[in-house]
Amino acid sequence: MDARRNDDAVKNPVSVQRTSEREVVVTRSFDAPARLVFAAWSKPELFRQWWLPKSMGMNLLSCEMDVRTGGRYRLEFANPGAAEPFAFFGRYLDVVPNSRIVWTNEESGDAGSVTTVTFEEKDGKTRLVMRELYPSKEALDAAGTGAADAMVETFAQLHELLVSLGASVGRS
Repeated sequence: MDARRNDDAVKNPVSVQRTSEREVVVTRSFDAPARLVFAAWSKPELFRQWWLPKSMGMNLLSCEMDVRTGGRYRLEFANPGAAEPFAFFGRYLDVVPNSRIVWTNEESGDAGSVTTVTFEEKDGKTRLVMRELYPSKEALDAAGTGAADAMVETFAQLHELLVSLGASVGRS
């Protein structure tokens, strides 16, 4: 599996760019149709299999996702270095199946970002673009790009899940 992951990382590198004072954009292509990539982002039973970078040693304690426009989400984590669990939570502003998911990140209060993920399919491959837009330059500076940088590992885990999904349900 490691050789496949390394091979995929060369073919489909992750790009992390700070595109403005308020925005970070992460881009990657996957050798899977948009419906499978969207399912991995919108079904809790799939999402929990790839979202956390394994190298960080954190555990996803709960994963509540009502992925529809107006729905809410809450992800609760345990970090070995923290005394208490912490949560990411917010609401879905716009959901277009197999195409787009937009959500708020409310755990940071007024400094929280709005995340937009788009899925663009061409010839059975999906180009995923994730944009995090912060309310101010200061909010993005405080957040840094660490979470976006971790997407390299996270997207490798997503690739592995998509390979297994493609094998189990076919690529049609």
